[in-house]
Amino acid sequence: MALQCCYGGSTIQTLKLASIPSTAPLSSSAICSPFKTLTITSSAHLIKALSSPAAVVDSTTTHVVKPQWKAAIDFKSIVENKSAVAENLKNRNSTASLELVIELYERLLQLQKEVEDLRFERNTIANKMKGKVEPLERQRLIEEGKNLKEKLVTLEEDLIKLTDALQREAQCIPNMTHPDAPIGGEDSSTIRKTVGTPRDFTFSIKDHVQIGKELDLFDFDAAAEVSGSKFYYLKNEAVLLEMGLINWTLSEVMKRGFIPLTTPEIARSLVVEKCGFQPRGDNTQVYSIEGSDQCLIGTAEIPVGGIHMDSILADSSLPLKYVAFSHCFRTEAGAAGAATRGLYRVHQFSKVEMFILCRPEESNAYHEELIGIEEELFSKLGLHFKTLDMATEDLGAPAYRKYDIEAWMPGLGRYGEISSASNCTDYQSRRLGIRYRPESSTSPPTNTKKSKGRNLSPPEFVHTLNATACAVPRMLVCLLENYQQEDGSVVIPEPLRPFMGGIELITPKSN
Repeated sequence: MALQCCYGGSTIQTLKLASIPSTAPLSSSAICSPFKTLTITSSAHLIKALSSPAAVVDSTTTHVVKPQWKAAIDFKSIVENKSAVAENLKNRNSTASLELVIELYERLLQLQKEVEDLRFERNTIANKMKGKVEPLERQRLIEEGKNLKEKLVTLEEDLIKLTDALQREAQCIPNMTHPDAPIGGEDSSTIRKTVGTPRDFTFSIKDHVQIGKELDLFDFDAAAEVSGSKFYYLKNEAVLLEMGLINWTLSEVMKRGFIPLTTPEIARSLVVEKCGFQPRGDNTQVYSIEGSDQCLIGTAEIPVGGIHMDSILADSSLPLKYVAFSHCFRTEAGAAGAATRGLYRVHQFSKVEMFILCRPEESNAYHEELIGIEEELFSKLGLHFKTLDMATEDLGAPAYRKYDIEAWMPGLGRYGEISSASNCTDYQSRRLGIRYRPESSTSPPTNTKKSKGRNLSPPEFVHTLNATACAVPRMLVCLLENYQQEDGSVVIPEPLRPFMGGIELITPKSN
């Protein structure tokens, strides 16, 4: 599809910002590492083959310095529901290797037991040496303890490497899918709602590129000289229209209890990964900053998702609803042709994004709330659009279910995606480490000083949802093409006029 509120990709595309101090429709399919072609013949061969650069070994010592970050993936559930997971991979057309994940997990359990057994033996020897021991026996125990220590160090290193390899493979497995989601590719997506009808023009219509040129609203040529293709300058009323769209959208969404945010527009690569998108591969949508672990964001979903990373939220604080404004940056690798001309697909744009963290049992209801907000916003702007229940192969790795909205763009002569709304269940929160502690009066009382006798339930992972409230370039396309007049002017939709200083009409400039 054309524009998703989430974004993904595969390898990081290098963005050189050497002289600057520290200052995405996008595929979110996870890119799997090349481990699945391995032939495992022994434990030693397995560990050697699965050694990853993410587990850095200091050449001056035998200890592993830094394993990769870990997601709280429910491996037990994967094993117990192997058939359902395999069917889900098939429906999503995923290349993840379930068999390899299970094989690595079983080997991990075996290796963990070996490590635990060695630790027990080492502790047993240490306890024996605390009492009176004959000199020869003490020397024997010292030698035995030394040998156990060396074996333990080796196995612990192997354990970290194997854990790292298991994580990399398991992170390729996408989220499970809502049972009502259509199965198949993009063409299998179903229409769940249609709003309005196409406007009946009595004159020859223009596309937004021609309209913008005649009304002096854009400058693509100068932007191409300054920044490259797929960049643009907005001019005159187009600037006011962008600001009006952003402020109107924020005011409308805030009425529904959403907390407004502006976000950092640079995020660490690991946060991008923890949101379920792997910045690896040839067809990336992610710009990275050379010489750093940072990326330009493709959606505010990334920095908003990171706000509560590695935290336990109070039950009473949920749901947390955010509406965030940011600029977004996407490589749009591989995008070309008449269907992507003008403002339809660009490298930088403004967007207002909604994001919700909630209890697991509430996420389906909030998903309906998000798509309802989007439909209401676009209806108030007088757009003709259809809402789609997206098919399994077009969901992206994090989404359990996704609704897209495609609006009629008469100048382009087709529907184009203007927003989407995704329920990601606990896929992102397990990676970001976002949990909440349910309030409960039935759990047994604790005796720790910190709890002061309160009844505490074990923390659970929240569910996360995201939805596009306004992607400015696509909205400009819709408004200019649908509200064009025969005399070359463009009418401003009534809801936006108070946010544009009362301007009702964009008219051709006089010489």
